[in-house]
Parts: sequence; C-alpha cells; structure tokens
Amino acid sequence: MTETVSKEVQPTLRFKELKLEPTLQQGIDDLGFEFATPIQALSLPHSLQGKDVIGKAQTGTGKTAAFLITVINRLLKEPEQEERYNGEPRALILAPTRELAMQIENDAQTLVKHTPLSLLSIVGGMDYQKQQKRLHNEIIDIVVGTPGRLIDFVRKKDLFLSETEILVIDEADRMLDMGFIPDVKRLIRETPFKEYRQTLMFSATFTQDIMNLSSSWTID
Repeated sequence: MTETVSKEVQPTLRFKELKLEPTLQQGIDDLGFEFATPIQALSLPHSLQGKDVIGKAQTGTGKTAAFLITVINRLLKEPEQEERYNGEPRALILAPTRELAMQIENDAQTLVKHTPLSLLSIVGGMDYQKQQKRLHNEIIDIVVGTPGRLIDFVRKKDLFLSETEILVIDEADRMLDMGFIPDVKRLIRETPFKEYRQTLMFSATFTQDIMNLSSSWTID
C-alpha cells in the first residue's frame, strides 16, 4: 500500500513514540532531536510499517531523516533472510547529485554509529577503485549513489541489486529535470519487483510525469 504525504500538516510527534530500535534511537538522541518534523510525523508511521510512501517535501524539511530512519530501523529490526555476498546491499538510495548523495551519507553515518550497519556512497568524481575495493572487501548494507555511477558499477558487476529490500528515490523531480530517469529505470529493473521491496519516493513537486513514475515504482 502506498501512502502519499505532504509537509503541509503540522502534527507533533516525539521520536520515542515510534518505538524505534534502541541503537537508532540513541543516534537520534545524540543529535538532540526530540520531535519529528511535519514530513517525518506524516511519513514515518506508514513507512515504519513497511508501506510504500510518496512524500512531497522541499530540501530542509527533514525528509532525509524520514527515509533514513525508515531504512535503518527496518534493517535492524528484520534479520537477513539468507546469506548475502559482497556487493549486494539491502538498501539503495538514489540521489540526483553527488553533493546530495554525500550529504545523505553523512547524515546516515551519524544515525548508524551505534549500529552494526555499514554504508557506502557511490558517486562520480570520486576514486572508482576505492569504492570498488570496499564493495569487494566488505558486506555493505546501505548504498547511496547517483544514477550514472551506480550504472557503471552494475555494468561492471561490482554492484548487484537483486537483494534490495528497500529503495529510496530522493528528489525525483530533479531526476526528471536532469534527464536521469532512463538510468533510474534501469537501476530499478535490477532490484526485486515492487511487490517484493519497499519503496520510498520524495519530490518537491508532483507533476503528472512524476505521478506516473510513482505509480509504476510503488504499490498502490
């Protein structure tokens, strides 16, 4: 089931009311966050139940934490169903720019610091071999990346997305504007069918094109 949420409502919700995994809650406490922002308060009760969510939110509204909390809590709460190999992340987060991907990684590192989860950003302009080495040598739980560089890793068989349990598409409208949708579609085809993964999609605007994409990528 897909829940569509917008930041326009102003609910008040304490993170502790969500009964998050203790090590994740510890990371939130370290940041000094007590109350959820509107987009977090609207989306988290649905996404934490495993539902697909389509969120309308601008940068700076707390949407990044909304999807990171969902991703991290799910990976901590639900044990891996089978043995996973190097290069097979459980969560994939797509961002339109290197700067945004690296900011997401930075925010995620803060939230996972008390957990056993590992993450990696895969973006252009960075050392390919260094990123490749981590994928080959470590079991990475969360991959954050830009479409073009991720396609390179998939094509060269350094990254395998068949075990993706949760997919995040951030700033979908910018993906569309920047011409990345063909690459995004290709990456999504590498993941399990939408019925077998959770999908979170955030966009500042929801044009008809974005709504059409969301209907093909999420469960109604």
